[in-house]
Amino acid sequence: MTAPSYTQAFDLLATLVAVVRSDGIVVFANAALEDVLGVSKRNIEGNKLSQNFVQPQAFESVLKGAQRNAFVVMRYDAHLHRPLLDPLPVHVIVAPTDNPQEVLVELLPLEQQARIEREDRLIDQAQANKELIRNLAHEIKNPLGGIRGAAQLLQMEVAGRDLVEYTQVIVHEADRLQLLVDRLLAPHRRPHVVGDVNIHEVCERVRSLVLAEFPRGLKVVRDYDISIPDIRGDREQLIQAVLNIVHNAAHALSERIAEGDAQIVLKTRINRQVTFGKNRYRLALELHVIDNGPGVPEEIKDRLFFPLVSGRDGGSGLGLNLAQTFVQQHHGLIECDSEPGRTDFRIVIPLT
Repeated sequence: MTAPSYTQAFDLLATLVAVVRSDGIVVFANAALEDVLGVSKRNIEGNKLSQNFVQPQAFESVLKGAQRNAFVVMRYDAHLHRPLLDPLPVHVIVAPTDNPQEVLVELLPLEQQARIEREDRLIDQAQANKELIRNLAHEIKNPLGGIRGAAQLLQMEVAGRDLVEYTQVIVHEADRLQLLVDRLLAPHRRPHVVGDVNIHEVCERVRSLVLAEFPRGLKVVRDYDISIPDIRGDREQLIQAVLNIVHNAAHALSERIAEGDAQIVLKTRINRQVTFGKNRYRLALELHVIDNGPGVPEEIKDRLFFPLVSGRDGGSGLGLNLAQTFVQQHHGLIECDSEPGRTDFRIVIPLT
């Protein structure tokens, strides 16, 4: 691996990367490491990397192990010095390069590491939920039709008014369950219709629908980056995904709507060098739905995107699950950061 290849490849990464000689001297530091340490490349390269750690002896020990070929990849947690700032906790990954006299050092801020693990968990959960829903819905649908048909036949045979009411209850509940099953299967039945989509047209459509339902007491604020290009996607699915999130936020704001100070912010931004779903993207669209409501109940935070999980009475628990499904069909992801007074649903969709 040559120095020019470091510059071309590693300087594009948001991950902190350094290439270190066997004597501990840095021969390359990427721009992300320079930014985090608050030190210029000139002051990093040519000096020992260990001097940037709170406990330099741990890194020096790992470096000696690399010289002895004691491991293929070494991982451990450490803290980086930062001028005028608190030390930064990082996950350190040390791996060999093509040059036996050098090692590649990757430093992942522990917050970033936790986010990556959380995203992986969300993706795995969504896939498992999708399979569960499809199998369960099909298993329910067939006997449900038989129950409804038998109740209708029974209704034709019984004479007493009370008995007819009982059969009508069975038919009504069977229809309600059938509607629920249809909603569970809907995102898997409908074809994915891809075209050019302006994300702000999606936001404006959602905004008008929500304000029509909540004309008083709710303010929907636009905070758009109008330079964002059209994305390739299914317009109707994206409208439904955003609408489900905004609609949930509006219902969570019921008390503040009554007081007249409820607010939802629709915020769009471009993010660069984004990693999620074990893939890295040069550009990604970020759409934030931010409300000033009471926050997501603590007991459902970890299950927020599970089917049939709802934080309000009368909720179906399908809105956020369907939104996550639709966004994942665009190779994206929805995350939620919530505390009392501020809940931020973040939709990330890769552009390139």
